[in-house]
Amino acid sequence: MILPIGLLLVANVFMTFAWYGHLKNLRETPLLYVILISWGIAFFEYCFQVPANRLGAQYFTLPQLKILQEVITIAVFAGFSYWYMNEPLKLDYLWASLCLLGAVYFVFRGL
Repeated sequence: MILPIGLLLVANVFMTFAWYGHLKNLRETPLLYVILISWGIAFFEYCFQVPANRLGAQYFTLPQLKILQEVITIAVFAGFSYWYMNEPLKLDYLWASLCLLGAVYFVFRGL
């Protein structure tokens, strides 16, 4: 059960850099190049995401798998925003994260 979560975590790191990493250092790079670079990074995201979903489907329902994905995404994004993009963390982000944890509770409470 831990392996799919680890794979989702790694996949989300790649996804976050593919989607947002270019905003820091490639602002002046032509868009076509940025798209190709992002696709290259996203390839590695899929190499982890697809196995994570296949393995995860053995342990979790589809809604549980999706909620795990979203919670991991927000956690990875918060770290990325703060440490890589130097964005300040705000208290509102904590409240939003608590709402996501509520979603986790509701999809897993039957276990």
